[in-house]
Amino acid sequence: MKLIDKSIDKEGQGYVTLVPEEPEDMWHAYNLISEGDYVRSSTVRKVQSESSTGSSTSNRVRTMLTIAVETIDFDTQACMLRLKGKNVEENQYVKMGAYHTLDLEMNRKFRLTKHEWDSVSLERVEMACDPTKSADLAAVIMQDGLAQICLITSSMTIVRAKIEASIPRKRKNFIQQHEKALAKFYDNIIQGILRHIDFDIVKCVIIASPGFVRDQFYEYMFQMAVKTDNKTLLENKSKFMLIHSSTGFKHSLKEILQDPAVVNKISDTKAASEVKALEVFYTTLQCEPDKAFYGKKHVEKANEAQAIETLLISDNLFRCKDVNLRKEYVKLVDSVRENGGDVKIFSSLHISGEQLEQLTGIAAILRFPMPELDEDDESETED
Repeated sequence: MKLIDKSIDKEGQGYVTLVPEEPEDMWHAYNLISEGDYVRSSTVRKVQSESSTGSSTSNRVRTMLTIAVETIDFDTQACMLRLKGKNVEENQYVKMGAYHTLDLEMNRKFRLTKHEWDSVSLERVEMACDPTKSADLAAVIMQDGLAQICLITSSMTIVRAKIEASIPRKRKNFIQQHEKALAKFYDNIIQGILRHIDFDIVKCVIIASPGFVRDQFYEYMFQMAVKTDNKTLLENKSKFMLIHSSTGFKHSLKEILQDPAVVNKISDTKAASEVKALEVFYTTLQCEPDKAFYGKKHVEKANEAQAIETLLISDNLFRCKDVNLRKEYVKLVDSVRENGGDVKIFSSLHISGEQLEQLTGIAAILRFPMPELDEDDESETED
């Protein structure tokens, strides 16, 4: 994300002008824009004009428009953000108060104005505009007849391609058909890897599967690379890593990202730190349950006692429609940091974020045990 302009006063009012440059930037924009914000961007509007003879013609004109956002729709596949709202600035083609839909796309500048920029939103701008954040991890999760090519960025897991094929069993009279179908399946995966993985950015490509599927594919891919003199694959051979997974489905990413070999390889990425924090939470919950809690009420009580060492919170909670509730979550994040705690904001589009969502979207690892939090629950139940 490129920051063009920024003007925010001491009260937190003001605007930023941004240009999304890659798919993940659209996800950051989705997290930044809330209902009630003003967004200004160029758009195309159909305009009716009447000639002197009375005949009318319809033309499409490009114009700059500012809308008060009412609905936000994020298309993860097209990496497009669709905003609907009323026009709030004078425009020769669109009446004040008229509804219009703005499509925010990559490489198209937009200005975002908020009545109040909180610490979480400002941190999001800073993170989005940091050039060191990028999709530096890719994974090919596969099993017989199914493969998924995923990009794992610091904020989200994107399935870039899903490859399915019907492969006959390797029986006596079907060996030739089996090998032919398998070769075609592998060729499609290779094409998907070359199309969707940018080896200039990606540090590591994980190939994961149950059994020996990954080994057979890896061997086939580099045999073909040598045969066709595919320099892209041959020059990046060291980036490939073979890991066991229980299935070829996306949810297997959880176990893959917890594999010590993978953790060492991607230790400098945000994705790895989120997975590790969640793993520590689950371990604490199992071994020292009085030091791990989830749910807004428990976490807030732990924070009042300045007991939170690590706060795990989903970015979904900052997109809730209730403005006051959103402010409560921002206040909690600020308070934990003031008390010396670590805050991990999980992306709901990342595999670890999906797991946190199952725990209400908010959890905490404490500095010291607080058994009284559970006792409070028991006493309320008895009442």
